[in-house]
This record gives sequence, structure tokens and C-alpha cells, in this order.
Amino acid sequence: MTRLPDFRLETYFSRWEFTARHHLTASDAQTMAMSELLDLADTEDRHAWETLALGYTETFGDPALREAVADMYDLAGPEDVICFGGAQEGLNLAMQVLLGPDDHAVVVTPNYQSAETLPLSLCEVTGVALDPDRDWALDLDELTAALRPDTRVVSVNFPNNPTGKVIEAADFVRLAELCDERGIHLFSDEVYRGLERDPARALPRAADLSERALSLDVTSKSLGLPGLRIGWIVCRDRELRGRLERAKHYTTICNAAPSEILARIAIKAREPILARNRALIAANLPLFDAFFARFADLFEWHAPDGGCVAYPRYLGADGVESFCRGLVEEAGVLLLPASVFRSELTATPADRFRIGVGRRDPAPALEAFGSWLDARR
Repeated sequence: MTRLPDFRLETYFSRWEFTARHHLTASDAQTMAMSELLDLADTEDRHAWETLALGYTETFGDPALREAVADMYDLAGPEDVICFGGAQEGLNLAMQVLLGPDDHAVVVTPNYQSAETLPLSLCEVTGVALDPDRDWALDLDELTAALRPDTRVVSVNFPNNPTGKVIEAADFVRLAELCDERGIHLFSDEVYRGLERDPARALPRAADLSERALSLDVTSKSLGLPGLRIGWIVCRDRELRGRLERAKHYTTICNAAPSEILARIAIKAREPILARNRALIAANLPLFDAFFARFADLFEWHAPDGGCVAYPRYLGADGVESFCRGLVEEAGVLLLPASVFRSELTATPADRFRIGVGRRDPAPALEAFGSWLDARR
């Protein structure tokens, strides 16, 4: 494994995330207080919380947590679940287990950086870009052409970070079939599932479509609980799950016991939590629509299909990097410029920025943003 480059998003966040007055690029939905989450616990989980002993837990994850996770899938059972310290650990270990120097992977761009830097550190990788001129469409013919006899993994993320794109369900099913026909593992990052603007557009979970597929999910994004640091992979390939467990022995070994109980409370209560977060996004989007309509000479804006981030185009002559830097330094409003999402695999737009639409009360941030733009006219 070669040395990994700096993680551009986290490096940018380390400078600004907790110092900027307005965090307008958050990738997670609105969080909740511990007391709010505990109010959602059933009697069994409340007792488990109050009597918890702080010892080691099972490497695969707390059995009750795995049962709660499995309840979200049609075909997978608790035995098909392995839990991790957030989605990043699951992504990291899955790529190390699945890929070696003689292998090849295909990764869709733009993406969360580690989706490509981890495979690139292990093997040859081909990128397939979503098309910004066709509403971020995925060309299945182009993806098929990228497959090789030594392709072991196809990595996708829908709803997509940073674009908010959700492809058609028929295309996703066909993608799973393409992978199965060639003995390829479909690695599907599904951390924003449940926040589709139209719930009918939610894609099938990859692990339900194929025994070889891996579904990655986490409490951080759609549920808005990143502080729990609980993620999971669901895969119906028993041998592969065993390899993931053995890889985890070299990292976290097991998850934090308090987080596992809190995560299972949240997952069991996912319907009201997701409904709250979808309603919050639905209430926020008209504010963003109105803001970008007011500055139509500077931006091209489209609301996301799903998730809680969008990727507008900046039309100003100064360029998006200078624009984002000036906005945070002078107005305290944090956005993520296109350079954070550039790819080593494909061309990616250099005039975009990521904005978050899932946090409560974005009005003060948008007001500061608008005042700064007005002062520059």
C-alpha cells in the first residue's frame, strides 16, 4: 500500500469547520441531543443503556445492533452485518481486503476522496465521471467499457456526495447485474439513503441485489448522528465478511459499547428521525431556491435529488477557489470549493462548490452570504 495523500476535505475542515461562524457546507443532517435520542429508546434499550458495563464488545458488532441494521434490508440477516468505527473504517478495510496489486477497480467521480485514493494506493483504477451537462447522469455503457478481466471492484455512491444525484433504480439494478455477470464486487456507499426528496426514488440496497455486493452505511449522514462513530457493511458473502473481521483486528478491534447502544436506538427509531430530517430539508430548499434566484447572475443552482448536499456552479470571474476563500475569511461562511473534490481519475468541474441543506435554520448563514455578495457588487 502506497502512502496516502492528504485528505483535502478534512484538511480544509481542520482549518475552518469549528472557527467559521456559519458552517454552510455540512454533509450531515441536523443532529439531536443525547436526551432526545434516549427518549426514542424502547424499554429494553433504555435498560441496556442504564446498566451498560464498559467492557470490550464483539468485533462484528453488538448482536442487537446487527439485528436492528439487518431489519433495514430485505434479504440480509444479522449474520451479514459487520460494524465499524464510522463509514471511513469500513471503506478503508473493504478496499484493502478486496484489492491487491494485480487487480483493477472502477470508481465513479466526483466522490468522497477516499473512495478513489484508497483503491489507487492498492491497484490500477479507472474513473467514470457523472456528466454535469446531463444532470450528473451515469453512463452505464461507459462504465461497462471500463471493466476489465482483472476488475474486482466497482465503487459507487448514491445519493451522491457532493452532487446529490440519485440515478434511476433500473440503472442501479442493471449495474448490480453487470457486476454479478463478471464476478465483480459492487461496493455501494449508501450513507445518504433515506433522504431522497421523493422517497419513491430510493434505490434498492446493493446487498439485497447481490450476494457479492457490499452496502456501506453509517449513523452520521441521514440520521444526523456523526458523534456516534458507528458504520457498517452488509454483505451476504460469508467468506468476505470473515476477511473484513480479521482486517478489523488491526484497527479498532471493536466498537465503543455506548455508541453501539445509542446507534441501535437510532436505527430502530429511524422512521421518525428520517421523516424529521426530510421535512427539515424540504423546508430549507425554498430558502436556497430564493437565495440563488436572487443571485442568478452568479450561480447555477439545482436542488439535490437526495441527501443533504448540493453542488452549484459559480459563474463569477474570480473563480470558485477565490470566491470560497473570500467568503469564509471575510464573512465567516464556510463552503467547500471544487478543488476539494477534484479527481485523479477523471476531469471534474472546477467551477462548483458544495453547500449543505440539512441543518436547522440556514437563514443567518444565507443572510451573511448575501450581504457579502451585495457588498462586492
